[in-house]
Amino acid sequence: MNLIRTLASNSFLYVKAFIKWTIIAVVVGGIGGVLGSLFHESVEYVTGLRTENSWLIYLLPAGGLLIAALYGLSRTKIDTNRVIESVRSEKDIPWYMAPFIFVGTVITHLFGGSAGREGAALQVGGCIGYNLGKIIRLNKNDMHIIIMTGMSAVFTAMFGTPMTAVLFALEVTSVGVMYYAGFLPCTVSSLVAYGISLAFGISPVSFNVVNVPGFSIENAVRVGILAILCAIVCVIFCLTMKKGEELSKKFLKNSYLRIFVGGLLIVGLTLLCGTYDYNGAGIHVIEGAMQGSADYWDFALKIIFTAITVAAGFKGGEIVPTFFIGATFGCVVAPLLGIDPGFGAAIGFVALFCGVVNCPIASLMLSFEVFGGAALPAFMIACGISYMMSGYTGLYKSQKIMYSKIEAKFVDTNVN
Repeated sequence: MNLIRTLASNSFLYVKAFIKWTIIAVVVGGIGGVLGSLFHESVEYVTGLRTENSWLIYLLPAGGLLIAALYGLSRTKIDTNRVIESVRSEKDIPWYMAPFIFVGTVITHLFGGSAGREGAALQVGGCIGYNLGKIIRLNKNDMHIIIMTGMSAVFTAMFGTPMTAVLFALEVTSVGVMYYAGFLPCTVSSLVAYGISLAFGISPVSFNVVNVPGFSIENAVRVGILAILCAIVCVIFCLTMKKGEELSKKFLKNSYLRIFVGGLLIVGLTLLCGTYDYNGAGIHVIEGAMQGSADYWDFALKIIFTAITVAAGFKGGEIVPTFFIGATFGCVVAPLLGIDPGFGAAIGFVALFCGVVNCPIASLMLSFEVFGGAALPAFMIACGISYMMSGYTGLYKSQKIMYSKIEAKFVDTNVN
C-alpha cells in the first residue's frame, strides 16, 4: 500500500510538472514566435532598403550615435553574456533589454554594420523568459529553465531551425553539461514559435548542396583536414573579436566616440573594398559560396569588418558572420583538398559554428536542418574535430567549459 501511495505521489508530481511547463512553454513560444518573426521581418526589410539605397552606409556613424544614446539610458551592461550568466546564476535580465536590442540591431543592419541576428534572438528570448518568470513568480531553478525556453523560441522564429535552437539553448551555457530538465519546455516553445514564423511566411534557413560525396576513408581524411583548418580560423576569429573589443575600449573610452569612429572605419573599408558584400549579414555571399563561388579574401575581410562593428558597439551578433566566414573559407580551401567547393562551404559553415560556440550536438543538428541528412557522417567528423581543436576559445566569455575537451576531467573554466 505504501509503495502504491509513493508511486501515485510521484506520478502526480510529474504530471503537474508536465502540465505546468507545457502551458508556460506555449505562452513563451507564442510571445517569442511573434516578436522573433517581427524582428526577422524588420531586419529583412531594412536590409532590402539598404541594398536599394547604398548611400545609407554613409549614415552608419550617425546610426551608431543613436545606438549609444539608446544604450546610455541603461546603467547596466546588456549583451548575450548577461543572458548566459542568468541561466547559471540569479543574474537579472531587465525588461528594456528586448526593445533596446531590437532597435539597436535594426539600426545596425539599416546602415550596414557587419553583424548577425542571433545575439539579438538570444537576448530578446532570454528577456521574455526571465520577465514572464518574474510575473508568475517561478522559483530560481525554474527561472533558469524559462530563460532557455525563451532563447529557444526566438532563435527558432528568426532562423527556422527548431531542433538546433533547443539543443543550442541547452548546450551553450555550460559546455559538457546539458540541462535536460529544459528539454521539453524548450521543445514545445520552439515548435510553437516555428509554427508562428511559418504563418508569417518566413522560410527556414536552408541550402541545397548538390555534390555530396559518398562516405569513404579518403573523403573522411579530407573533411578532417578541412575541419582542423576551420578550427584554426575559429581561434583567429574569437581572438580578433576579443582583442578588438579590448583595444577599442582602451583607446576610445567614450562609448559615443568609439561607435562613431567604428562607423567611420566601416564606411572607409567599404569604399576601399569597392563592395557591400561585407556589410550586414551577407546572406547572398553565403549562398554564392554554397554554389562554389567565393573569393580567397572574403573570410578574412569579414572577420575584420565584424570585429570592428562589434567592438565599436553596434548590435546584432556574431553567428551569421561566423556562417559567412566558415562558408567562404570552406569554399576556397576545399578544392585544394580535393573536395567540391560547395560541399566545402557547407562543412565550413557548420565547423566554424561548432568551434566558436562549443556546441557539437547543436552543430550536428544544424547541419541536418540546414543541409539535410545525406552527409551526416562528414558533418559529424567536422563537428568533433572543430570542437576539440578549437580549444577553450569561444565567442561568449560567460560560457563555462565544465569538462575538458581532451580527457574525462572536470575543469569548470571560462572560455578564453
